[in-house]
Order: sequence, then structure tokens, then C-alpha cells
Amino acid sequence: MTSCYVVHEAPVRRVAIFGGTHGNELSGIFLVKHWQENGAEIQRTGLEVRPFITNPRAVKKCTRYIDCDLNRVFDPDNLGRHMIEDIPYEVRRAQEINHIFGPKDSDDAYDLIFDLHNTTSNMGGTLILENSRNNFTIQMFHYIKNALAPECCPVFLIEHPNLKYATTRSIAKHPVGVEVGPQPQGVLRADILDKMRKIIKHGLDFVHIFNEGKEFPPCTIEIYKIMEKVDYPRNKHGEITAVIHPSLQDQDWQPLNNGDPIFLTIDGETINYEGDSTVYPTFVNEAAYYEKKQAFVKTVKVKLTAKGIRSSLS
Repeated sequence: MTSCYVVHEAPVRRVAIFGGTHGNELSGIFLVKHWQENGAEIQRTGLEVRPFITNPRAVKKCTRYIDCDLNRVFDPDNLGRHMIEDIPYEVRRAQEINHIFGPKDSDDAYDLIFDLHNTTSNMGGTLILENSRNNFTIQMFHYIKNALAPECCPVFLIEHPNLKYATTRSIAKHPVGVEVGPQPQGVLRADILDKMRKIIKHGLDFVHIFNEGKEFPPCTIEIYKIMEKVDYPRNKHGEITAVIHPSLQDQDWQPLNNGDPIFLTIDGETINYEGDSTVYPTFVNEAAYYEKKQAFVKTVKVKLTAKGIRSSLS
């Protein structure tokens, strides 16, 4: 008998695994290319799983992007732009991806997209959540976290009224970001590759079990919710005047309190954090975010509860 606290969700039939959204983040590229040649480990009964290289030109050049960040252009304005000659490559590519796996916000969109990323920050195997009300995704993250325990698997919620990401994966009904580090750009590390591979395995296992009719009771997970981005100190010319303090370096997801060191100037002056409450920094000293004027992101730790779910066809 189904509990009144259980929501019937449509089964997940079409899944994509994206690699190469950023062409110098090699773990996802390596895995996707492998699965394109031999996809046995990602196949599940009753499920179509499609590994896909999202930014092949950037992958070929081993660079983050060609003209602009592919992971920021899946908004209505860019997806609706006319195909003229001078349109940025990534905007044109976003429209192609939206045509294949979308259209975004439509019934025809893919059910689930895993988008595989690396970070130079010490974030471990992080799951990125876009919607705090998506019961299916929260339940999946709960399953993955339990499967990986005691290894830590932070969940990062990027839902924010003033920060719009327009990610590549956002065209799916259930978008899932997978961010694994630390790993330098243009480099492959076996331990990082293994973490990413395990996350995908457990995610696909969850989908398979869900489709077969297993009922998942209500669950609660601890997540880190984005609050604001913090830039480096700069001079009047916009040049960086201080670096991440050694006490903060590699301390992603660790508590940061008022008075704790965050930056260090070339002259040895420490700049401390000023805040009324404890925050949890992440993407600390991320190499790709220097151009975005971001030294780290402040998050707060909160709990999210998902309703129980069951496949509507079971």
C-alpha cells in the first residue's frame, strides 16, 4: 500500500551523460569517450543512456571554451537567438544541444542529465542541485550519499534569486551536476576519475531501482546553499592585490567564522573574514573563476526534505 506521503513520479527513460562542457576538465571527457566505445557499465534495463561530448571544439583544444562559457548560455535569450554568422560558437552549440536533448522546459526534454565537471578546488565528489523542490533529484542524492558513505559527498544547491547559471544540464527535467576535485585543468587523476565513475554508477542504479517500482520513503539531506560570490581584493586598475590565505586554501566545505583569515597580501598582511554567522566556502581558489572575479563562494548549511516517491507506472 502506498503512503499518503508518497508522490507518484514519471519513470525515467532517457538519460544523458555530458562530458566536455568545459574542454579542459578531462575526467568527464575520458569517461564519456570510453562509454561511447563501450557503454556496458552505464546500461540499465529499460533505460536509454547516451554519453555525449558537449563542446567538441573546446575538447580538441583542451581549453575551457572557444568564445564563451557553454555552461552559462542555456537561457531563453541565447537559445532563441537567430543563427547568424557572428553568433558565438558556444551559443550555436547550446542551440544544437537543446534541439537534441530538449527543448528546455518541454515534455520532450530528456528526463535526466548528468553533467560531468572537474574543479581545481578541494571539493571532493560534489553533487550540484538546481531545484530545492525536485523530490526525485533529492532522493537520488540521498541514495548516492548513502552508497558512498563513509566517503563525503557534499550537495551544493545553486538556487538563488539573483544568481542565474543557465547550465548545460538545465534542459533536462532532472539536471544533475557532478563536480569532482581537486584536479588541475588539462590533467587526469585516477582517484578523481574513480570518484566520478562511482557517482554515475550509483546514480544510474537509483534510476533503475526507481523504474522497477521501489518506493522511496521521505528523506532529509544536508546541503550547502549558495549565498554570494566573494571576489579577490583589487586595486584601482582591477588587478588582484591578495591571494587566498593558506588557512583557507583547500578548506572547501569547512566552517569559516568572523575573524578567520581569508586573504594574504604580497606584503604579508592578513585580511580576515567579516560576517555575522558561520559560512562554508567552496570553489576556493578555482582556476576557472579568476576571469569571473570570484575567489570563493559563501554557502550556508541547511537541511532539505524530499517527499517519498514511487514510479507512476509501477
